[in-house]
Amino acid sequence: MTRTMASTPARDGFAMPAEFAPHAGCWLLWPERPDNWREAARPAQLAFAQVAAAIARFEPVTVGVSTPNYAAARALLPEAVRLVEMAHDDAWMRDVGPTCVTNERGTVRGVDWRFNAWGGLEGGLYFPWDQDEQVAHKVLEIERLDRYRAPLVMEGGALHVDGQGTALVTEECLLNPNRNPQLGRAGIESELRDYLGVRQVIWLGKGVVDDETGGHIDNLACFVRPGVVCLTWPGERSDPQYPISHDAWERLHAARDARGRRLKVVRLASPPPLTMSAQEAAGVLRHKGTRARVAGQRLAASYVNFYVANGGIVMPLFDARTDRRAAARLKKLFPRRRVVGVPAREILLGGGNIHCITQQIPAGKPAPGAGRQARKPK
Repeated sequence: MTRTMASTPARDGFAMPAEFAPHAGCWLLWPERPDNWREAARPAQLAFAQVAAAIARFEPVTVGVSTPNYAAARALLPEAVRLVEMAHDDAWMRDVGPTCVTNERGTVRGVDWRFNAWGGLEGGLYFPWDQDEQVAHKVLEIERLDRYRAPLVMEGGALHVDGQGTALVTEECLLNPNRNPQLGRAGIESELRDYLGVRQVIWLGKGVVDDETGGHIDNLACFVRPGVVCLTWPGERSDPQYPISHDAWERLHAARDARGRRLKVVRLASPPPLTMSAQEAAGVLRHKGTRARVAGQRLAASYVNFYVANGGIVMPLFDARTDRRAAARLKKLFPRRRVVGVPAREILLGGGNIHCITQQIPAGKPAPGAGRQARKPK
């Protein structure tokens, strides 16, 4: 039985480990809604299945799927992928799933953030979101991990940590009044210290241009290892992303991490600007309360939106002209991991990418009395 803890992770000696630390496994949700995914989500389902298969080469994978779509998902997913019936509103497990924390003994618990579909009734992407609001708790129940229910409206894609006390976030997202209007910068930092166990929060400005999540950090920058940050970088100075990435570059160089170190910043070139075609937009059903897909809208493509698996990097493929260069850079950044590319345009059309649809469970064990141990990585 999963317990809901009355304390906070920091008070109990827990902190969020870096994504490059060992995993027990990875969770995804199955894309289903026809008002976000074109052609009744069939192309997106094929892409998600490829991502699940790629990650399953390195660590256990679980996919949550609604009852009506169970048989179709089972037919597309490899046998090694565990499939679990789970109601959900859309497929962004990074944002609706739990953010896990660990302590020095290797005990794993989960933080269950409050979720309002990236803005609620003031800029949110769909309504209702009540099923997504329950996903993190369900995952923790299945994994037999104890739970902290955080007071913050927050998404996992809005956070990156180095595993040594430093968090990376953006002002555009975390200071948006459609998330936590009662809190200012200092209040949000206090909550992040309590629920992530960090000591230093580094604030960047805006996220990737036209990122409909409101500027998530996971599309802009991430920690490669403590003291090293990977930053998305446009190919042309005329690109509207250039001043945003340049501002982030300057902030990162001016910052210090929780251990007082200066940061090394590595640029990861973006693909050329990508836009939604008329045919792609026409394949998405219009529905009241859901953001419309429009031909010609810019897609927030970034190679930074990759997943770090045990021994592997699963990266999005966007454009043959830039995919190979991005893969080479990631291989240099992660020399001990195998870089695997997955065609990801169909995921991008839905508003995110590989990091956005995945959520890792750290290696370790549940709290005493919480039930069976989390699965160990292969």
